[in-house]
Amino acid sequence: MNASDFLVQERQVRIREKLATSGRVLAGDLALEFSVSEDTIRRDLREMAAAGLCRRVYGGALAPVPPTAPFMERAAEQPERKHSLARAAVQFIEQGMLVFLDASSTNLAIAREISSISGITVATNAPLIASALMDKVDLILIGGTVDRRVGAAVGGKALSDVALLRPDLCILGACGVEAQAGITAFHLEDAELKRVIARRSRSVMTTATAEKLGTAAPHDVIAMAECGRLVVEQDTAAETIRDIEALGVEVIFAA
Repeated sequence: MNASDFLVQERQVRIREKLATSGRVLAGDLALEFSVSEDTIRRDLREMAAAGLCRRVYGGALAPVPPTAPFMERAAEQPERKHSLARAAVQFIEQGMLVFLDASSTNLAIAREISSISGITVATNAPLIASALMDKVDLILIGGTVDRRVGAAVGGKALSDVALLRPDLCILGACGVEAQAGITAFHLEDAELKRVIARRSRSVMTTATAEKLGTAAPHDVIAMAECGRLVVEQDTAAETIRDIEALGVEVIFAA
């Protein structure tokens, strides 16, 4: 390794440390700090993104979202936090609505909160969510091959099913939520289905625990401005969602 390679490696280690601390970096700020050109920093960020160490966005980069466990495991994790988000989200579901509940452990908590709402129809591609709703609402189960990581049907059959729906409300599951990167997902086919149903819906909402905010998963779903409402935890820092609110997204703090 020559001296130049060492400097590049050292700089990228420092950038990774900054991402771990703050969740995002700006190319202009890094160029000033390291006394190099912005082109040099952009090259660093491209290399880091190719290695899965960050997610590039306009003007800089975001920390990558840590991989998640399969859906069945996530469903049992941190139930109190998810129930709090679910209670805040359910208030926007009204009688007579067709609601699409995307695969998400928080959406499973929402499904369990729906019992008090009469006269709604829920469509979902997640068998576990469908099971929770069997005796509560009119139910549409999206078919196809179930991806165990996602916990839902994805692929061609599921896409053809959702193409027949025009929900009043789509509640998306999100792997990452950030103002510039938007709503993102870990798996390509899951991201594709989310995007299709979101854009066929009259309104879109998502929920996010603190660790998902300010992060980006590998696959784009929709731009943040396409999401009308975001439900976050009560203690979410104002600066974390300031840029999201600036896009016109209504942010709801769970009680």
